[in-house]
Amino acid sequence: MAELTDISRTILAPAGKADLAEALMAGSGLRIDIDRRRGRGAGLNFSGRFEPQSRETFDDGWSTLEDLPAFKTEVQVEKPRSIITRNESPDIPFDRSVNPYRGCEHGCIYCFARPTHAFMGLSAGIDFEARLFAKPDAPKLLERELSKPGYKPRVIAIGTNTDPYQPIEKEWRIMRQILEVLDAANHPVSVVTKSALITRDIDILAGMAKRGLAWVGISVTTLDRRLARSMEPRAATPAKRLEAIRALSEAGIPVSVMMAPVIPALNDHEIERVLDSGKAAGASEASYVLLRLPLEVSPLFRDWLLRSYPERYRHVMSLVRSMRGGKDYDADFGKRMKGAGPYAWQIARRFEMAAKRLGLTRNRRTLSTDLFVPPSGGGVQLSLL
Repeated sequence: MAELTDISRTILAPAGKADLAEALMAGSGLRIDIDRRRGRGAGLNFSGRFEPQSRETFDDGWSTLEDLPAFKTEVQVEKPRSIITRNESPDIPFDRSVNPYRGCEHGCIYCFARPTHAFMGLSAGIDFEARLFAKPDAPKLLERELSKPGYKPRVIAIGTNTDPYQPIEKEWRIMRQILEVLDAANHPVSVVTKSALITRDIDILAGMAKRGLAWVGISVTTLDRRLARSMEPRAATPAKRLEAIRALSEAGIPVSVMMAPVIPALNDHEIERVLDSGKAAGASEASYVLLRLPLEVSPLFRDWLLRSYPERYRHVMSLVRSMRGGKDYDADFGKRMKGAGPYAWQIARRFEMAAKRLGLTRNRRTLSTDLFVPPSGGGVQLSLL
């Protein structure tokens, strides 16, 4: 174990982040004891990158670390002024999205949304999984924004940042209320999740799908339950996700099986098996995204890889960098999702061939915008006539 720690001190520091590099190379002060982080994906909880000070725990000889409590999920209410987020990214197929929650209890170690917690003064590590923000006003805000004069409907994507069906949705039910608003307004929606909880809302989604208003993507990263448990500790098991695909498909809802992310030398050997299983469950199309390691995600992922699969560490990271121009990540549009180089080309061709053989090539029908009816009222001043 000492040898592992020495290796991590040498390689965890991301290039160009001197303060974070020094903190990470300081060693175990940033690594959270397993009893405190059980059921969490991250093993580190370094300070947010915008914070002027860095804090870490250490044993001062009085055994006080043994008294520290385990990390428990805490939910705070966030009150945004608006709920529809817009983007102009040329490599994603939507220009607007809604996020009911900030942070995600699923704890996926590879989640590219982790760095956004820094804007709240929190860590991209365990804080991202345990200190969450809910937006209970989201349905009302959405109704108000859809009611504005001149609003032009286009597909609203949900689940593109953090999962709208993470465990706290069982209690808060914000996502269901959002769907109710969209359903009443005949507004098209696409939903991405790795949670079987989405089947709770089949009654709404099925009705919308009949009118050409709904599409769902279920993320199935692996069929290996042990790997899934380690890198996505609080997400649904692979079997549950396949069951969700089946239930949605049988209800007439178009479903895509999404392998996101594909991680070289870790789950890329499962591409064909995942697509085969998705097709058997009823998926009508498939897609993938290559592993993305922006900002703090890189040291978090590498620390997890060292703890969970130390024998594969050098091979995995060597292949990742071969597809990212020698870096852990390349954020350029057109490259960030698929990578570049021979190995990225091989992954793309394997996926393409498997999808074509199974009839899972991207054939998503265009969701309808013609049926849209602005919500009446919605906080917008009504016409006098």
